[in-house]
Amino acid sequence: MKINKRKLKESLWGFFFIAPVTLGLGVFYFYPFFQVVYDSFFKIGAFDKRMGFVGLENYRTLLQSAEMWQTLGNTFKYVIIILPFTVIFSLIVAALLNTKVKGLSIFRVVYFLPAITMATAVAMVWKMIFNGDYGILNAVIRAFGGDPVLWLSDAKTALPCICVVSIWSAVGYYMIILLAGIQGISKGYYEAADIDGATGFQKFKNITLPLITPTLFYVVIMIIISTFQTFDVIYLMIGTKSAAIKSTQSVVMYFYRHAFDFSNKGYGSAVAVLLFIIIMGITVFQMKMQDKWVNYD
Repeated sequence: MKINKRKLKESLWGFFFIAPVTLGLGVFYFYPFFQVVYDSFFKIGAFDKRMGFVGLENYRTLLQSAEMWQTLGNTFKYVIIILPFTVIFSLIVAALLNTKVKGLSIFRVVYFLPAITMATAVAMVWKMIFNGDYGILNAVIRAFGGDPVLWLSDAKTALPCICVVSIWSAVGYYMIILLAGIQGISKGYYEAADIDGATGFQKFKNITLPLITPTLFYVVIMIIISTFQTFDVIYLMIGTKSAAIKSTQSVVMYFYRHAFDFSNKGYGSAVAVLLFIIIMGITVFQMKMQDKWVNYD
């Protein structure tokens, strides 16, 4: 069989260019993933000391843990609250920033700034705002004669506070994605609608929304995945010693506490595997359901 030297050379160059990304995925994604799955069948203590093979014991303990079920409920609460509000606010801001407004570029930068601000800085600023003793929010409440609220220590208010910060941080990023989707729509549709006398709301409802459903689908998937992985805001604003930790901790926070604070990395690995299964299941379900509402025409 005669080998085409030119095609062989092109193939070799192709493998050369994808090699860094492939190696990166292998070293930093696939190897850790399989290592975590492997570790979930062992009891592992501090300094990665293996104390023996335990089979499915970690998973059995995990499914029998009342704290784990509460944590899973907290995580679903985050998704249920953060997902719709982030999508709605991002879509509204994107639609408004697609109009002809004076100083449009400035508004786009202002709305996008929270998305590129370090999570640590965001959490610290909002922690000061929600502070029960000297926070700005309680100062306003006192000014109107109300009683101060322990926003981040009370189990009833701590989770909504985390949701507020998460939504505020995410809107700018997804606004940019949705804005790109809106600007990709042909202007011919809107010109035809103008001829028919359609209002701005009618154009948004009948043209914009149906044609950006592929972008919306991507945004929904990304928000769900990122919300299930919520960790830094909870860790920085609530902390592991707060009275509200059990009512606010996410699955990732639960994993961190058991793997590192309690030096039980085998159990923590089982938590990580369970989170992967949940996210994968939800993503597969969304892929199956996209035909019912996503328009690719």
